[in-house]
Amino acid sequence: MDITGSTAIVTGGASGIGAAAARQLAAKGATVVIADLQADKGEALAEEIKGVFAQVDVTNTDQIKAAVDAATAIAPLRAVVNSAGIGWAQRTIGRDGEFDSAHDLEAYRKVIAINLIGTFDVTRLAATAMSRNEPDADGCRGAIANLTSVAAFDGQIGQAAYSSSKGGVVGMTLPVARDLSSAGIRLNTIAPGLIDTPIYGEGEQAEAFKAKLGESVLFPKRLGEPEELASMVVETIINSYMNAEVIRVDGGIRMPPK
Repeated sequence: MDITGSTAIVTGGASGIGAAAARQLAAKGATVVIADLQADKGEALAEEIKGVFAQVDVTNTDQIKAAVDAATAIAPLRAVVNSAGIGWAQRTIGRDGEFDSAHDLEAYRKVIAINLIGTFDVTRLAATAMSRNEPDADGCRGAIANLTSVAAFDGQIGQAAYSSSKGGVVGMTLPVARDLSSAGIRLNTIAPGLIDTPIYGEGEQAEAFKAKLGESVLFPKRLGEPEELASMVVETIINSYMNAEVIRVDGGIRMPPK
Protein backbone atom coordinates (compact mmCIF):
# COMPACT_ATOMS: atom_id res chain seq x y z
CA MET A 1 0.00 0.00 0.00
CA ASP A 2 1.38 3.36 -1.03
CA ILE A 3 1.07 5.96 1.73
CA THR A 4 2.63 8.81 -0.26
CA GLY A 5 0.46 11.88 0.01
CA SER A 6 -1.69 10.41 2.78
CA THR A 7 -1.73 11.02 6.53
CA ALA A 8 -0.74 8.71 9.38
CA ILE A 9 -1.47 8.92 13.09
CA VAL A 10 1.01 7.61 15.65
CA THR A 11 -0.16 7.54 19.25
CA GLY A 12 2.68 7.74 21.74
CA GLY A 13 4.61 9.17 18.82
CA ALA A 14 6.72 11.72 20.69
CA SER A 15 9.39 9.28 21.87
CA GLY A 16 10.71 5.73 21.71
CA ILE A 17 9.13 3.25 19.32
CA GLY A 18 6.40 5.70 18.34
CA ALA A 19 8.90 8.38 17.33
CA ALA A 20 10.90 5.89 15.28
CA ALA A 21 7.72 4.77 13.50
CA ALA A 22 6.72 8.38 12.87
CA ARG A 23 10.07 9.13 11.23
CA GLN A 24 9.88 6.06 9.01
CA LEU A 25 6.29 6.74 7.95
CA ALA A 26 7.27 10.30 7.07
CA ALA A 27 10.16 8.94 5.02
CA LYS A 28 7.60 6.89 3.07
CA GLY A 29 5.77 10.06 2.10
CA ALA A 30 3.03 10.37 4.74
CA THR A 31 2.22 13.47 6.77
CA VAL A 32 2.34 12.18 10.34
CA VAL A 33 0.08 13.35 13.15
CA ILE A 34 1.98 12.74 16.37
CA ALA A 35 -0.68 12.07 19.01
CA ASP A 36 0.89 12.28 22.45
CA LEU A 37 0.70 14.00 25.82
CA GLN A 38 4.30 15.29 25.60
CA ALA A 39 3.86 18.60 23.82
CA ASP A 40 7.53 19.66 23.88
CA LYS A 41 8.87 16.45 22.36
CA GLY A 42 5.86 16.00 20.07
CA GLU A 43 6.07 19.48 18.60
CA ALA A 44 9.83 19.19 18.08
CA LEU A 45 9.44 15.90 16.24
CA ALA A 46 6.55 17.24 14.18
CA GLU A 47 8.74 20.12 13.05
CA GLU A 48 11.60 17.72 12.24
CA ILE A 49 9.49 15.45 10.02
CA LYS A 50 7.15 18.15 8.70
CA GLY A 51 4.20 16.62 10.50
CA VAL A 52 1.58 17.82 12.97
CA PHE A 53 1.37 17.48 16.74
CA ALA A 54 -1.95 16.73 18.45
CA GLN A 55 -2.14 16.56 22.22
CA VAL A 56 -3.97 13.30 22.89
CA ASP A 57 -4.76 11.31 25.98
CA VAL A 58 -5.95 8.00 24.54
CA THR A 59 -8.50 7.69 27.35
CA ASN A 60 -10.17 10.85 26.01
CA THR A 61 -12.42 10.05 23.05
CA ASP A 62 -12.90 13.71 22.08
CA GLN A 63 -9.15 14.22 21.81
CA ILE A 64 -8.83 11.12 19.63
CA LYS A 65 -11.60 12.40 17.35
CA ALA A 66 -9.82 15.77 17.10
CA ALA A 67 -6.58 14.06 16.03
CA VAL A 68 -8.42 12.00 13.41
CA ASP A 69 -10.14 15.15 12.14
CA ALA A 70 -6.77 16.95 12.01
CA ALA A 71 -5.35 14.13 9.91
CA THR A 72 -8.26 13.91 7.48
CA ALA A 73 -8.25 17.69 7.00
CA ILE A 74 -4.77 17.36 5.50
CA ALA A 75 -5.14 14.23 3.36
CA PRO A 76 -6.80 10.80 3.47
CA LEU A 77 -5.89 8.90 6.64
CA ARG A 78 -4.38 5.58 5.54
CA ALA A 79 -2.07 4.54 8.39
CA VAL A 80 -2.39 4.36 12.17
CA VAL A 81 0.11 3.12 14.73
CA ASN A 82 -1.11 2.57 18.29
CA SER A 83 2.03 2.92 20.39
CA ALA A 84 0.75 4.79 23.46
CA GLY A 85 1.00 2.78 26.66
CA ILE A 86 2.15 2.60 30.25
CA GLY A 87 3.64 -0.06 32.48
CA TRP A 88 2.90 -1.14 36.04
CA ALA A 89 4.45 -3.75 38.31
CA GLN A 90 2.81 -5.12 41.46
CA ARG A 91 2.12 -8.60 42.74
CA THR A 92 -1.47 -9.77 42.90
CA ILE A 93 -1.36 -10.27 46.66
CA GLY A 94 0.82 -8.84 49.42
CA ARG A 95 2.96 -10.70 51.93
CA ASP A 96 0.91 -9.91 55.03
CA GLY A 97 -2.41 -11.51 54.06
CA GLU A 98 -4.26 -8.18 54.28
CA PHE A 99 -6.80 -7.03 51.68
CA ASP A 100 -5.16 -3.59 51.55
CA SER A 101 -1.89 -5.16 50.43
CA ALA A 102 -3.43 -6.76 47.35
CA HIS A 103 -2.86 -5.32 43.88
CA ASP A 104 -4.05 -1.72 43.52
CA LEU A 105 -7.32 -2.08 41.60
CA GLU A 106 -7.33 1.53 40.37
CA ALA A 107 -3.84 1.02 38.94
CA TYR A 108 -5.09 -2.12 37.17
CA ARG A 109 -8.03 -0.18 35.70
CA LYS A 110 -5.73 2.64 34.55
CA VAL A 111 -3.38 0.28 32.70
CA ILE A 112 -6.32 -1.42 30.98
CA ALA A 113 -7.88 1.96 30.15
CA ILE A 114 -4.75 3.25 28.42
CA ASN A 115 -3.18 0.16 26.88
CA LEU A 116 -6.27 -1.77 25.85
CA ILE A 117 -9.34 0.46 25.74
CA GLY A 118 -7.31 3.37 24.39
CA THR A 119 -5.96 1.18 21.59
CA PHE A 120 -9.45 0.03 20.69
CA ASP A 121 -10.90 3.54 20.82
CA VAL A 122 -8.25 4.87 18.43
CA THR A 123 -8.75 1.85 16.19
CA ARG A 124 -12.53 2.19 15.94
CA LEU A 125 -12.45 5.95 15.30
CA ALA A 126 -9.53 5.94 12.87
CA ALA A 127 -10.99 3.00 10.96
CA THR A 128 -14.28 4.86 10.66
CA ALA A 129 -12.44 7.71 8.93
CA MET A 130 -10.47 5.25 6.77
CA SER A 131 -13.70 3.62 5.60
CA ARG A 132 -14.50 6.84 3.68
CA ASN A 133 -11.29 6.63 1.62
CA GLU A 134 -11.16 5.63 -2.01
CA PRO A 135 -9.75 2.09 -2.22
CA ASP A 136 -6.46 1.35 -3.94
CA ALA A 137 -5.97 -1.34 -6.59
CA ASP A 138 -6.20 -4.05 -3.89
CA GLY A 139 -9.35 -2.53 -2.45
CA CYS A 140 -7.39 -1.31 0.60
CA ARG A 141 -8.48 1.88 2.32
CA GLY A 142 -6.01 1.86 5.19
CA ALA A 143 -3.95 -0.16 7.64
CA ILE A 144 -3.53 -0.18 11.42
CA ALA A 145 -0.59 -1.44 13.47
CA ASN A 146 -1.15 -2.06 17.17
CA LEU A 147 1.77 -2.38 19.56
CA THR A 148 1.54 -5.03 22.25
CA SER A 149 4.42 -6.78 24.08
CA VAL A 150 5.93 -10.20 24.58
CA ALA A 151 4.47 -9.80 28.08
CA ALA A 152 1.17 -10.75 26.45
CA PHE A 153 2.60 -14.27 26.21
CA ASP A 154 5.44 -14.40 28.78
CA GLY A 155 4.11 -12.20 31.57
CA GLN A 156 6.47 -11.97 34.51
CA ILE A 157 5.82 -11.82 38.24
CA GLY A 158 4.14 -8.51 38.99
CA GLN A 159 2.91 -7.96 35.44
CA ALA A 160 -0.74 -8.92 35.92
CA ALA A 161 -2.06 -5.53 34.81
CA TYR A 162 0.40 -4.97 31.99
CA SER A 163 0.12 -8.49 30.60
CA SER A 164 -3.68 -8.38 30.80
CA SER A 165 -3.75 -5.17 28.77
CA LYS A 166 -1.28 -6.43 26.18
CA GLY A 167 -2.95 -9.83 25.97
CA GLY A 168 -6.20 -8.01 25.22
CA VAL A 169 -4.55 -6.25 22.27
CA VAL A 170 -3.44 -9.65 20.95
CA GLY A 171 -6.93 -11.05 21.48
CA MET A 172 -8.64 -8.27 19.53
CA THR A 173 -6.35 -8.65 16.50
CA LEU A 174 -8.22 -11.32 14.55
CA PRO A 175 -11.82 -10.30 15.34
CA VAL A 176 -11.15 -6.63 14.63
CA ALA A 177 -9.27 -7.48 11.42
CA ARG A 178 -12.28 -9.57 10.41
CA ASP A 179 -14.64 -6.69 11.26
CA LEU A 180 -12.58 -4.23 9.21
CA SER A 181 -12.06 -6.47 6.20
CA SER A 182 -15.40 -5.53 4.66
CA ALA A 183 -14.20 -1.91 4.59
CA GLY A 184 -10.84 -2.80 3.06
CA ILE A 185 -8.84 -2.00 6.20
CA ARG A 186 -6.01 -4.23 7.43
CA LEU A 187 -4.93 -4.62 11.06
CA ASN A 188 -1.84 -6.27 12.50
CA THR A 189 -0.20 -6.40 15.93
CA ILE A 190 3.51 -6.25 16.72
CA ALA A 191 4.86 -7.64 19.99
CA PRO A 192 8.21 -6.06 20.91
CA GLY A 193 10.66 -7.70 23.24
CA LEU A 194 13.25 -5.67 25.15
CA ILE A 195 13.60 -2.44 23.19
CA ASP A 196 16.03 0.34 24.11
CA THR A 197 13.66 3.22 24.88
CA PRO A 198 13.76 6.11 27.41
CA ILE A 199 11.93 3.92 29.95
CA TYR A 200 15.33 2.57 31.08
CA GLY A 201 16.76 6.01 31.83
CA GLU A 202 20.19 7.38 30.92
CA GLY A 203 23.72 7.25 32.23
CA GLU A 204 26.30 4.63 33.17
CA GLN A 205 24.02 2.74 35.57
CA ALA A 206 21.23 2.55 32.99
CA GLU A 207 23.64 1.29 30.33
CA ALA A 208 24.92 -1.44 32.66
CA PHE A 209 21.34 -2.48 33.45
CA LYS A 210 20.44 -2.65 29.74
CA ALA A 211 23.54 -4.71 29.00
CA LYS A 212 22.54 -7.17 31.74
CA LEU A 213 19.01 -7.39 30.32
CA GLY A 214 20.42 -8.05 26.87
CA GLU A 215 22.15 -11.20 28.08
CA SER A 216 18.74 -12.91 28.31
CA VAL A 217 18.02 -12.37 24.61
CA LEU A 218 18.57 -15.46 22.47
CA PHE A 219 20.41 -13.59 19.68
CA PRO A 220 21.64 -10.95 19.23
CA LYS A 221 22.36 -10.53 22.94
CA ARG A 222 21.31 -6.92 23.28
CA LEU A 223 18.22 -4.76 23.49
CA GLY A 224 16.48 -4.02 20.23
CA GLU A 225 16.68 -0.58 18.66
CA PRO A 226 13.47 1.41 18.18
CA GLU A 227 14.28 1.65 14.46
CA GLU A 228 14.40 -2.14 14.16
CA LEU A 229 10.95 -2.42 15.70
CA ALA A 230 9.60 0.51 13.67
CA SER A 231 10.67 -1.11 10.40
CA MET A 232 8.36 -4.04 11.14
CA VAL A 233 5.56 -1.64 12.08
CA VAL A 234 5.92 0.12 8.74
CA GLU A 235 6.11 -3.19 6.89
CA THR A 236 2.70 -4.20 8.23
CA ILE A 237 1.34 -0.88 6.95
CA ILE A 238 2.77 -0.95 3.43
CA ASN A 239 2.73 -4.71 2.76
CA SER A 240 -0.72 -5.24 1.29
CA TYR A 241 -0.79 -8.96 2.14
CA MET A 242 -0.06 -8.53 5.85
CA ASN A 243 -3.32 -8.85 7.77
CA ALA A 244 -4.69 -10.21 11.07
CA GLU A 245 -1.24 -11.25 12.28
CA VAL A 246 0.61 -10.97 15.61
CA ILE A 247 4.36 -10.69 15.08
CA ARG A 248 7.01 -10.97 17.79
CA VAL A 249 10.09 -8.79 17.28
CA ASP A 250 12.20 -9.87 20.22
CA GLY A 251 15.51 -11.50 19.28
CA GLY A 252 14.00 -14.86 20.22
CA ILE A 253 13.61 -14.04 23.92
CA ARG A 254 11.20 -15.95 26.14
CA MET A 255 10.79 -14.04 29.36
CA PRO A 256 11.51 -15.92 32.62
CA PRO A 257 9.16 -15.63 35.63
CA LYS A 258 11.27 -12.75 37.01
